[in-house]
Amino acid sequence: MNVESSGMETSFIVTFIGDDRPGLVEQLSSVIGAAGGNWQESRLTQLGGKFAGLVLVSLPTEKADSLEAELKGLAASGLSVRVTPTGAHVALAEARRIKLSVLGPDRPGIVLEISRALARRHFNVVEMDSEVVSAPMSAEPMFEAMIEADIAPEARLEELSDALETIGNDMLLEIDLEEIISSPKG
Repeated sequence: MNVESSGMETSFIVTFIGDDRPGLVEQLSSVIGAAGGNWQESRLTQLGGKFAGLVLVSLPTEKADSLEAELKGLAASGLSVRVTPTGAHVALAEARRIKLSVLGPDRPGIVLEISRALARRHFNVVEMDSEVVSAPMSAEPMFEAMIEADIAPEARLEELSDALETIGNDMLLEIDLEEIISSPKG
C-alpha cells in the first residue's frame, strides 16, 4: 500500500484459522492493537478442532502495511491468516431483509437447495449460522440454520416462499420465513 500519513482510516477483514488453543484470540488482538488497529466486529467459532474467524479491523492508513506484515507473521505459530481490504458498501435507502429458520433431518444438499432458491430470486445472504444437533427423543441428526438475506428491489417474496415450501416438502424441512423491514440509518 505504501500510503503517506494522511490521518485517514482504512479497514480490513482478517480471516484466520488455526488449531484451537487458549490464547489464540489474545495473540491476534495483541498484534492488531500493537499496530494501532481497532477490532470492530467479529465472528469467531470452533469447528472440527480448529478455531476460525473473521474480524473487521480499522486503523490509520499509514499503518496498514505493518498490520498486514505482523498478522501474516503469525503463520510461525500455526495460525493461517489472510488480510483483505474492504470495499465500499452502498447502503439502500430502506433495507428489506428476510430471516429464515430451517429445521429438519440432516442430509446432503440442504444448504445448496436453499441458497440456490435465494440466489435465483436475487436475495443476497448476509448471515448464516448452521449446525447439526441430535433430536431430543431419537438422537437423529437434525440440521438447524438461521439465515438472513437482503431483498433486491426486483425480488418477489411470494416466489421465494413458494420455492421454500417445495424444498421443505421434498426434504422434510420446516422452513419459516419472516420479513424484517428496517428504517434507513442516518
